[in-house]
Amino acid sequence: MNLVELTEYLVKNVAKEPEMVSVRQFDDEDDYIIIQVMIDNGDMGAVIGRGGKIANAIRTIVQAAAYINGEKKVRINIDSF
Repeated sequence: MNLVELTEYLVKNVAKEPEMVSVRQFDDEDDYIIIQVMIDNGDMGAVIGRGGKIANAIRTIVQAAAYINGEKKVRINIDSF
């Protein structure tokens, strides 16, 4: 499972409307992989969590998977539409 699939799996299991989740990967020049997560505006609270705990947990899991696979560092941006 690559990082985009892992991120999408985690976010879809937290979101109330999983069919509205969109995840894309971009490569940065500064040795980072940027993963852009787009979710429905109503799911923002569920995905971010109280105090950002759920979002930080998702970031930690994805970063750990990247480290195990010997990939670059990961930045996850969560935004709504």
